[in-house]
Amino acid sequence: MKRISITDSLDFSQLIYGMWRLADDPNTSPNHVEAKIQTALDQGITTFDQADIYGGYTAETVLGGALKANPALRSKMEIVSKCNIVVDAGRHAGALVKHYDTSRDHIHACVNASLLEMGIEHIDLLLIHRPDPLMDHHVTGAALDELVATGKVGAIGVSNFKPWDWDLLQSATKNQLVTNQIEISLAEISPFTNGDLAFHQRQGHSMMAWSPLGGGSLMTNMSNLGIVMDDIATQHSVDRAAVAVAFLLAHPAKILPVLGTNNLDRIARISNALKVELDRQSWFQLYQTALGQEVA
Repeated sequence: MKRISITDSLDFSQLIYGMWRLADDPNTSPNHVEAKIQTALDQGITTFDQADIYGGYTAETVLGGALKANPALRSKMEIVSKCNIVVDAGRHAGALVKHYDTSRDHIHACVNASLLEMGIEHIDLLLIHRPDPLMDHHVTGAALDELVATGKVGAIGVSNFKPWDWDLLQSATKNQLVTNQIEISLAEISPFTNGDLAFHQRQGHSMMAWSPLGGGSLMTNMSNLGIVMDDIATQHSVDRAAVAVAFLLAHPAKILPVLGTNNLDRIARISNALKVELDRQSWFQLYQTALGQEVA
């Protein structure tokens, strides 16, 4: 599988395994989690996406069970995690309202908790999970730089930031923000039209795409888009998921789709997207069908 350079010292696999549903599986045993990791690794998927909030602040602990049972796994993986969302669950039980916290103390506490729960010494990439309207960018930037300096975090980035949010935080960090993880798919086409993708492509950032299957909606879509996806899928002997992911991979911005499922058979098919080579006309056929109109 193709490797994508994130920094001079950090490469990601072209496809990323998302662990947001890891704690939702009835079987969260270390052996079963290791089976998922190994199924991904067997395809060349070495990058794994986590967040402190996943599973109500439990998914990192579930991953940690597998990593502690088999420490050799860690050297084969790049681990991404996120912080700053606070809800009434887990270690934040009692929070009166869902909110964001980009204070120094909160970011450092989150990273320390994530390291402990996953049983690792550093997070390869830490993302600020949501833009915080109360963010003091100087405080947040300094906190992120401190984590890089201590070695607890290898690189920093953001998730769901608009270009102006990105610029604000970047103005206060010594380290470069290296990626923005946003929702982008055939079901959420707006980043192609609102300037978000162009902003990052111009600066050479590899975007991470969450929900590349539209939260599963693309797999059951019965409209014209579903028909087009099925036609292309049949041509390449794959399923719709592979077509949806191939659509993102074909873009020159080097989009990194984040795919999550607890089903081992589906995990084993993630790399089928690499079998689909979309020519320009096929790509535009998908694009304009998703737009709902012919391009101008």
